[in-house]
Amino acid sequence: MLAATVRVTGDIDIAEECVQDAYARALATWSTTGIPSKPGAWLTTVAKRRAIDVARRTSTQDRTLPLLVEQVAAPEPGDLAPPDIVDDRLRLIFTCCHPAIATDAQVALTLRLLCGLTTAEVGRAFLVSEATMAARITRAKKKIATARIPYRVPPIEDLPSRIDAVLTVVHLLFSTGHTAPVGAGLIRRDLVERSLDLARILRALLPDDADVAGLLALILLTDARRATRIGDDGQLVLLADQDRSQWDRAAIGEGIPLVREALRRRQPGRFALMAAIAAVHAETPSWDATDWQEIVGLYDLLVEIWPSPVVALNRAVAVGLAEGPAAGLEALDALATEPLLATYSYLASARADFLRRLGRTREARDAYEEALLLSENAVERTFLADRLGQVER
Repeated sequence: MLAATVRVTGDIDIAEECVQDAYARALATWSTTGIPSKPGAWLTTVAKRRAIDVARRTSTQDRTLPLLVEQVAAPEPGDLAPPDIVDDRLRLIFTCCHPAIATDAQVALTLRLLCGLTTAEVGRAFLVSEATMAARITRAKKKIATARIPYRVPPIEDLPSRIDAVLTVVHLLFSTGHTAPVGAGLIRRDLVERSLDLARILRALLPDDADVAGLLALILLTDARRATRIGDDGQLVLLADQDRSQWDRAAIGEGIPLVREALRRRQPGRFALMAAIAAVHAETPSWDATDWQEIVGLYDLLVEIWPSPVVALNRAVAVGLAEGPAAGLEALDALATEPLLATYSYLASARADFLRRLGRTREARDAYEEALLLSENAVERTFLADRLGQVER
C-alpha cells in the first residue's frame, strides 16, 4: 500500500499519512458494508485517492502534480483489480537505496517503510538504539525529498551501483523473519516469504549476478529448516537436535546449484560464502558428521571480505565446535570489547553454552542471566531460562 501510494504523492511522509487514513476509513466503513472481497486492493485504492486529494490542496504543486499519473475513483466494497504491488515494492526499494543516501540509511529506511519493521526492530538489526535509528531514517527521508530522487526502478546499467544495498535489505528482512528479535513467535513467516519473493524478483532482473544468486541460495537453504526449528511443544529446537529428514529437500535442491554458481566468481561475495556455510549444513546427514573445520575456513574468508562483529561471533562459535569449548570461549572473549555486541544476546548465550560445557557452572549461570536480560523473543527466553535452570540444578 505504501509503495503504491508513494508513487502518487512523491512524498514518503504524506504517503504514510494517506495509508493510515485508509485504515481509519476501513474501520469506519467495513463494520456496516462488510469486508470487501479484496481488502488489500480496496485499501490501496483509498490511500491513493486520498493522496490525490492531498496533492490537489498542497501549495507545492510544482513538485507533486507532475507525479499524479492516474486518477482513482472512490472504491466500492466489491471486487477491485489487484494493485501492482510487486513493481511498486521494487520501485520503492531502489528509491530508498539511491547512491545519494548514506548506505546504512538506505537499508534502514527500506526496512522501516517497505518491510513493516518498527524503528526499534530496525535498530536491533543494526545493533544501535531506537533513537539513533529514528534520526537516521528521518535524514534519509529528507534527502529523498530535497534531492528529488525519482520513484522508479533504475535502468539496467544503473543497477550495479545500488544492488549491494538492495541485497542487504532483503538479507536483513529475511534475518528478522527467520528469528524475530521480539515477540511471542520465533519466526515471522510474512517477512521470510516477502524476502524470498524479492530475492526471486531480483534473480529475474539480474540472472547473471553472483551476489543475487548467493542471496537467493542463502534464503532457500536456511529457510529449508523452518519446519524443524520449533518442536510440537512450541519450544526451540537447536540445529543439533533437528530432524533433518523433515528439511525441505525441494528448497535445498534449488539452493545448492545457486551456491555453486555464486562461488564461481573470484573473489566470492559475502552472500555466496554465507550460502556455502548453509550448504554444508544442508548436505550433511547428521550433526555429528558436520565438517566444522570447513565451516571455520569459510568464516575465515567471510571475515576478510566482510569484517562484521556478528560474523566474527559466528566464526568464534564455529571454532568452539571444531576445536572444543575452550577454544571457542577464547575466541568469544576476544570480542568482549566490541561495542556493537555489548547488548547482543547471542554473545552472552554462546559464552554461557561453552562455559556450561566446560563445567564452569557459576560463570555459565551469570552468562545465561545476561542473555535472558538482553533477549526479547519469548521462544528464545524460554529456552535460555530452561538452560539456566539446568545449570543451577
